[in-house]
Amino acid sequence: MSIGFWQIAIVVILVVLLFGRGKISSLMGDVAKGIKSFKKGMATDVTEESNPKNISENQDSDNKDSSNKE
Repeated sequence: MSIGFWQIAIVVILVVLLFGRGKISSLMGDVAKGIKSFKKGMATDVTEESNPKNISENQDSDNKDSSNKE
């Protein structure tokens, strides 16, 4: 059994009656702000990963420091 046009229309009408147009539009605005913030966050993560760190250099320097302490 698939969802038909009339069933979707009834659900939309009930949601509008329960929450009102103003509440729904403000909710959609908040969702849009969240999506923009998420995209901005993902874009900054990509730029940070563009400069990879060489882990082997850090481990080598740690080993040299520990051998100097002994």
